[in-house]
Order: sequence, then C-alpha cells, then structure tokens
Amino acid sequence: MFSHKQREYFDGATHRWNIKSGATRSGKTYCDYFMIPKRIRACQGEGLIVLIGTTVSTLCRNILDPMREIWGEFFVGKPSSNDTVMLFGHKCWLVGAGRGDQASKLQGSGIEYAYGDEITTWSENVFEMLKSRLDKDHSVFDGTCNPVGPEHWFKRFLDSDADIFHQSYIIDDNPFLSPSFVHSLKKEYEGTVYYDRYILGRWVAAEGIIYRRFADDPSSFLLSREEISTFRLSKITVGIDFGGNKSATAFVATGTVGNYESVVILRSELHSSLIDSDRLGELFCDFIHSVERDFGDIGQVLCDNAEPILIRSLKKTARQAGLGCAIRLAKKSPVNDRIRLTCRLMAQRRFYVCRDAESVKNALSTALYRQDGAHDERLDNGSTDIDSLDALEYSIERDAIKLIG
Repeated sequence: MFSHKQREYFDGATHRWNIKSGATRSGKTYCDYFMIPKRIRACQGEGLIVLIGTTVSTLCRNILDPMREIWGEFFVGKPSSNDTVMLFGHKCWLVGAGRGDQASKLQGSGIEYAYGDEITTWSENVFEMLKSRLDKDHSVFDGTCNPVGPEHWFKRFLDSDADIFHQSYIIDDNPFLSPSFVHSLKKEYEGTVYYDRYILGRWVAAEGIIYRRFADDPSSFLLSREEISTFRLSKITVGIDFGGNKSATAFVATGTVGNYESVVILRSELHSSLIDSDRLGELFCDFIHSVERDFGDIGQVLCDNAEPILIRSLKKTARQAGLGCAIRLAKKSPVNDRIRLTCRLMAQRRFYVCRDAESVKNALSTALYRQDGAHDERLDNGSTDIDSLDALEYSIERDAIKLIG
C-alpha cells in the first residue's frame, strides 16, 4: 500500500536527480525500498551501483535491514567486510559520506545508479564528487533528507537549474501513521525549529533561544528538594565538562526516575577554568559527597573525553577518597542530537530541574543558536553557559533510546 505522495514519486521520478525532502516519518524512505530494486534491475552494467549514507552502519539500519525484511536474504544480502552487498543479483558499493575524506571512495568510478540516505548530513565534498561520477547518459540518483537551514549547500543545489524532480513532504502526507502518534509528535516539537522541519518539512534556520519552553516558563520545570525526595530514583549519573581557554568546568548530577519515566537535574556547579588538577579533585569530591548525601549513590561519572589527563587525575582522586562511582568517557553524540533529546523530554513533561541547580537553570534559559542559516550551532562565544549544557547532556545521552524509544 502506498500513499498518494509515494505513488506520485513512482510516476514522476524520471529525472537525473530525484529527491524527497521533508518531515520525519512522512513516508519518504518507505517507497525507496521498492524504487531501489526497480532502478537496480534497469541497470545495464555500464557503471557502479552505489548506496550512500552518513555512515555505512546508518545506511544498513535505515535502508538495507528494512529491505531485507521485505525482500528476504536471497535478494538483499548481508554487507561484506569490503563494504559491498549483493542486491537483486548486482554487486553494490556502500559509502559513508559523513566525512569529506570519503569522497576518494567515489573517485575514478563511473556510476550508473546511486541512492542517497540523509543527504543533508553528508560532507559537501562527497556530494560534489558524486556529481562528477554520474557520468552515463542514463545515470540516475534517488535520495532523501530532512530539511535543515535555508543556506545549506544541498538546499542551494535543490534550487539550481539541474535536472531535479523534488518532492516536499509534511507529516500528514503519511496516512498510515496513527493519529495519536502524529498528535504526540506535533506536541513534542511544538515551539521549536524542529516543528517547522520535522512536521511541516520546511527549510528554516535555527535561531533565537534554543529551549523556548523552559525560557518562557522555568517555574513549570522546577522542583524543590522536598518534591524530588518523593521520586523513586533508579540511578544517578554525573556529567562533567572540563574548562579550558575561556570556558568553565561544569558538574551536573542527573537522576533517572523509575524505569526511565523522566529525568531530574539534581545539582549543578560551575567553576572557573583557572583551577589546577588538585583543586579540581577537591571540588569534584565535594560535589559527589553533597549529591550522595542529599539524593543517593552515584553510579557513573561521564567526562568530556577531550581532557584525558584530567580524567586520570579524577580517577586517582576518586580512589584515594574511596568514592564508589565509576568514571568513564562521555559518549559525546552530535550536539544537535543532544538538543533534540532535551527538547523532546521537555515537551513530554519528563524533564525537571531542582531549584538549587542554578547554573543549569541559567544555561537553559539563555542558550541561543548561532546566527547562521547554513548550520545549526549553539552559540559559543562566552556570552552563554554551554559548559553546563554539555555536562547535562553527557549525563543523559547514553540513555537516549531508553528515554525516547
């Protein structure tokens, strides 16, 4: 079963470049599970068949694994160690495009058919190399993406006079989603740039205050220590962002409520970057002791991995002080993924902050996007406290799947 929009793509995608952009979960990718076999079977053996994604692993997760569920392993094989896969009897190459140096994998190769997943997350260098490699008269490209800023390099390509068939999707173009899911998703993104992009499919800039819900009404997220004491905290995790140059060192302790029902920022501290490792150790121990005294045992401490010397110093201090928490490296997932996680938890009313956590309260109220239509970047010029935000995000990012699903 296909939606009206998907049938329109099957009929109209007869150009050199065929692109679907727009809302998440709007059905953009689903029809490609059927378009890709059609394209591959039409290939004449005059060039390579290439599938491109941000990484090979995301390409497998988003494209190959669902196709294998539909068509079976006979037609959709498992990727080999040299990043090739057999699809419908044809050898296809898999390329990760998140880094510019991956462009060399396309160099010197003529391409008959290329498929692109999450194009706006690619390096522009890879896309420019791809354009020069689609060198057959009948070469064709299918691709999908979510919108980003209006000055992004791929938006400029879409607006060019190249031979492009471009569809734009909104979430309501997918009639197979449950109304309750669509309603929930709209509520989660309401009041953020992600509503325009992921619900309405618009190429809009991220600008102004990032955490608008919090900045507009901080009191609705704040709890007293007494109110937090009624929660069943299943674990407590501390995130640390180390200071350097003009930045500060931030400690943030976060409690997980029940079975990932919500998170609550228990305590936060911000310290000058002008402290040595000995003083850092003292402040760290004091912070750990204060959190454990008021809220319970800390399981993990997740640190900015840019400072291995300071991490080793903290581990030594923790051993000497008899602290029972494990000190590990933070995952440090992409900043915008971390921002989306926090925004969604806020929208679901599953994010709380203790009134004592002053540095986090101030950071969430004042965080801004950098004014740049091409990239979504948090403003980092010393005028706002992004160190506390980094520490907060380190404390919850490893549980993103469990928190959001």
